[in-house]
Amino acid sequence: MISNEKIEFLLQDPALKPELRSIAEKVFNQERITPDEGILLYREGELGFVASLANHIRERMHGDDTFFNRNFHIEPTNVCVYDCKFCSYSRLIKKRGEGWEYTLEDMMDIVKKYDGQPVTEVHIVGGVLPQYDLQFYAEFFQKIKAHRPDLHVKALTPVEYHYIFKKAKVSYAEGMKIMKEAGLDSMPGGGAEIFHPDIRLQIAADKCTGDQWLQIHEEWHKLGGRSNATMLYGHVEGYEHRIHHLEELRKLQDRTGGFQTFIPLKFRNQDNQMSHLPEVNVIEDLRNYAISRIYLDNFSHVKAYWPMISRNIAQLSLSCGVDDIDGTIDDTTKIYSMAGSEEQNPAMSTRELVNLIRQVGRRPIERDTLYNVIKDYTDEVFEEDTQFKGYVALPVVN
Repeated sequence: MISNEKIEFLLQDPALKPELRSIAEKVFNQERITPDEGILLYREGELGFVASLANHIRERMHGDDTFFNRNFHIEPTNVCVYDCKFCSYSRLIKKRGEGWEYTLEDMMDIVKKYDGQPVTEVHIVGGVLPQYDLQFYAEFFQKIKAHRPDLHVKALTPVEYHYIFKKAKVSYAEGMKIMKEAGLDSMPGGGAEIFHPDIRLQIAADKCTGDQWLQIHEEWHKLGGRSNATMLYGHVEGYEHRIHHLEELRKLQDRTGGFQTFIPLKFRNQDNQMSHLPEVNVIEDLRNYAISRIYLDNFSHVKAYWPMISRNIAQLSLSCGVDDIDGTIDDTTKIYSMAGSEEQNPAMSTRELVNLIRQVGRRPIERDTLYNVIKDYTDEVFEEDTQFKGYVALPVVN
């Protein structure tokens, strides 16, 4: 663990600029940094500096505990009415021959496939089509709960909810109440992209706005629901747009306290309309995790998806403010592998995932969706990799 002595050493470094020293002092004293200070960290904060501050926060909040969970994913369709420039996964309506569209029965068959397996969550997110409407999803959630009441339903982003509520002519508040009554337990964080309208217009002009994304989460939080948040970084945005995004999340969290986890999502440039843009390097990935951890002082968790950034970089991220690397026993999700992620057709056994965390001196903790501890694997001795009948693998945006 990072000791107070190391932070004090940073504060005493004569080469440290006064502005950066002021930020370090705020972190040490658990004080909030300003948007201007956040931009300064992005522009001038070297990796070693921001990582030390972020790891100090991470270890103050969680010690060495590093979380993962057991979930599986259902993607109703990859056909979509929207045309997001960064998306390598969706197939527009005019290209339906390249996509899939599951029926309610198809998706219940997927749920039943996991009967008897130690999963705690089903994660549902996909494309947007007219037939996947309010009635469809309400019935689907009800059927899941009738079949397996203990399974946590984490489902649909504000992009999907905005569309189906508008089509059903209900308000966000009324729509979220209907979803909760049908069996929705929590919301994933996808569809946030970058909130700033100048950037959103360039990369996702026809989907819900950043304000609408925030409004839907706020209505869910008012009902006592928990949710996650994401940010798509490393494309046409500037540092000021990243901080604007983080500031909007931080302000909403101040009002509601409903967010659990922040997940930075790296833009991948394979097979999409933004393929001409280079991807940011590993140093920038790690700096972004660290600065996000520093800025979002009212978020409990920061998550990294190991399949998107590779196993080795995921290990490094655990020293840059990250305390969760997600996890699933399902290896069929395609969103990031189609976009050119580091892990193509990724799969790790539970033993491999636990060892990945142990190798960097952290404690592997299996959690449920709401971060209740299911099992501490610190001293677990595995007899065989197939102990839990599956693999830890690529999650969808959550």
